[in-house]
Amino acid sequence: MFKKLLACSVLTAFLFTGCSAGNIANAEKYETSGVNIVCTLFPEYDWTKELTAGQDVNLTYLLDSGLDLHNYQPSAKDMITISDCDLFIYIGGESESWVDDALKEVTNPDMKVIKLMDVIGDSVREEELKEGMQAEEEEEDSEEECEYDEHVWLSVKNAETICSAICETLSEIQPECAQAYQNNLQAYTEKLNALDQEFTEMADAASVRTVVFADRFPFRYLTEDYHLDYYAAFVGCSAETEASFETIAFLANKIDDLQLNTVFTIENADHSIADAVISSTKEKNQKIVTLNSMQSVNSDDIAQGASYLTIMQNNLEILKEALN
Repeated sequence: MFKKLLACSVLTAFLFTGCSAGNIANAEKYETSGVNIVCTLFPEYDWTKELTAGQDVNLTYLLDSGLDLHNYQPSAKDMITISDCDLFIYIGGESESWVDDALKEVTNPDMKVIKLMDVIGDSVREEELKEGMQAEEEEEDSEEECEYDEHVWLSVKNAETICSAICETLSEIQPECAQAYQNNLQAYTEKLNALDQEFTEMADAASVRTVVFADRFPFRYLTEDYHLDYYAAFVGCSAETEASFETIAFLANKIDDLQLNTVFTIENADHSIADAVISSTKEKNQKIVTLNSMQSVNSDDIAQGASYLTIMQNNLEILKEALN
């Protein structure tokens, strides 16, 4: 499913950032006294920043330019940054198949690696081609082995499990700081628990329990956590950008049948599919709202205060309004 995306070359040059105790700095300027940590995606970066608060670390977020996860390919400079770090954190889905080559070039024999999909184990879900969803052309008759949904960070429950694993690994790297890491984990876990409870209360109070995405759908872990249903134009990592007439008609009919007043998209969508779906409904007056999947958070967003908690809290408020 992701192969055509991974084959795309990235022609734009990037500046990649690091931080000491959470402050953005140039990734090339490692502080020799600190622990060098490289994260591929924003949630990993933000969780690690919270867990290492007050400690001497140099934290690098590879996708800080805002490039979507599915389009990223590392530069030679990125490969060098990864090869010499003390801790490398990545998701492990097919969009990051480049990691296998990167890890072959490791120069730090003591490097620790955390693969998020391994951390959550049996909680990883297979990609789901649901009723009405448009399959990618080359996969319609494919008998290849199953692919897994890599958007594991969009479950607050998964976030708790992953943060615990990050804390444990940090403590192995710096045992003298283990108590500080544990204290940070406890404080952050309390915030995640509170957010999880808010999502549970939102879902329990919802008068509508189905969301319709005129877009890719990376939120399966979130909807499953709170027993919500969904319909979508494409799976979460689809390379498709144009929906067929059949897909648009199916989603429009679902909106009519369920009497929904909202159509969902993810960040950076152009809304053309959502507009087409709305135009095909009976009422033609549904509003379009956006949930943020955190696949393209950039350094400017971080400077303006974006965090895993604030983005998920905003997603919660959007769902709360849409489902009531």
